[in-house]
Amino acid sequence: MLSGIFGKKSDHPMADIKSAQALLEDLPKNDAHKSLMELAEWIESVADSTDFKPDHQFAVLRLLDETAQPYVRKLARDYFTPQELNKFQENRLWLVLGNFYRHTAKAYYAVFNRYCGGDKGAVTIKAQLPLLAARAVYAMTGQLKYICARYGPVDNTIWGNLAQLYRHAEQQQYLDTSLALYPGAAGNTTVKGELGRLLGWYGCGVSTLKPLYMHLTERIAGQYFASIEIGAQQAANSLFSFDLDRPAAPVLVKADMTVHPSLRFVGMAEMRPLLEALIKTLQKGAAPESLNLGGAYDAELVREAAQYLLNFLTAPPSRRSARRGIKVGLKVVNGFARMIDRTDVALNFSDEQPEHWDVEDISASGFRTMLPAQGTDGIRIGSLLGVQPDGVPHWGAAVVRRLMRDDANRLHVGAEMLATRIAGVALSQSGGGGGFEDGQPALWLQAKSEKLLAGHPPGEPSGETRLLMKAGTFSAHRSLQTRLNGKNYLLIPGRLQEKNLDYDLATFRVIEQESGSGESY
Repeated sequence: MLSGIFGKKSDHPMADIKSAQALLEDLPKNDAHKSLMELAEWIESVADSTDFKPDHQFAVLRLLDETAQPYVRKLARDYFTPQELNKFQENRLWLVLGNFYRHTAKAYYAVFNRYCGGDKGAVTIKAQLPLLAARAVYAMTGQLKYICARYGPVDNTIWGNLAQLYRHAEQQQYLDTSLALYPGAAGNTTVKGELGRLLGWYGCGVSTLKPLYMHLTERIAGQYFASIEIGAQQAANSLFSFDLDRPAAPVLVKADMTVHPSLRFVGMAEMRPLLEALIKTLQKGAAPESLNLGGAYDAELVREAAQYLLNFLTAPPSRRSARRGIKVGLKVVNGFARMIDRTDVALNFSDEQPEHWDVEDISASGFRTMLPAQGTDGIRIGSLLGVQPDGVPHWGAAVVRRLMRDDANRLHVGAEMLATRIAGVALSQSGGGGGFEDGQPALWLQAKSEKLLAGHPPGEPSGETRLLMKAGTFSAHRSLQTRLNGKNYLLIPGRLQEKNLDYDLATFRVIEQESGSGESY
């Protein structure tokens, strides 16, 4: 059937059906990485070929893309894994997956552009326009996901191409045409559904997420694409806007914004009850069989990703305090162990010097800075930072919440202050019982002043406090004891606020004990 649609005049290896099939048969099927790399190269070659008619070009791209999908799924499972990958493996996977989606998105859009330009033979793919547009948007979603996985700058061409695809589908009335995106896909999709998935997912602050959670939130948004509304009228539940005339990343809708005819509004209110139901199911320890995440993931990880989306839809984040244009120098250490080294509880074996960051964008709750391209490999979403402003005698604690690289590969870091003053303490288990290493160092978050640079001495601990502890050591069923400022305290566990690779952040109720008391509560 395909033999009649391939051009015979071209000397391109993919122009003849027999040679195309032979090339695909020769793929190293047991080597997903090499197969996908070869397929991406063929897709790039076909997209750049001027010999193919548009219908020929689209048919070949479909063949190559569909052949690639099993390899894409396999490598994506390897990349988006809860286990930390070594740098070589992570880079190898990121390059091949990112290149595949970039070339595929470019190729599908090239065919779409040729159709819109009225190239000879283009009219024959009119009936397939919904599939062409949906595949193009799906590939752009993948392209964005792998850019975001490295917090890289997004090529504005992506937003421009999306705007053109949306405008054409709206004008030609195929936004809501139901179609199977790939052979064997569970359920149908639409062009609007794929656009809603991309705009809704990206709009929900992916630069604040770790790569694994970028993947999970994108898959969850795709699962519930039918609940995402896109239209020309601003509604009470409109969350994002996307400008077809001035295409850029979707932005949060504001009450006082000026509405233009070129704006399209994205609403996700109908997704909220779906996420609430999903979270209730996940809290029972298992993901529903209908949820396709592209791999098997622990229910708690999926719940956290779903909760992130729900939190965003329920109360989109807003700036809590005004930024101040004050230039501040910070000494910075990265990681729980390095922060312990800066306190009295450490053995101080390390002579590693802290880095120095120049911060110009600062607020009461955090700061933002820009770092050079080199030497930032250890900075990630959730990285724990020890910070000491110039001229201040004590250290504070911050957590990296947002990352983004610019066109010069400089890393823009947004961090939230946990406390402007920390104290090192040694923890022991109250009442014995084993299972906890006595003398384990921790960081007591003593104060979070309204002024980031304030050096006021903290008051005596009372009520509830927060501790930074070694990763995996917090237990809701284990009270601890410690000593601070010459006084003994019983720490009754509250809840685990945050966990990361090298620390637990937990709340405790604090009870002062008489000197020498070992009483357990």
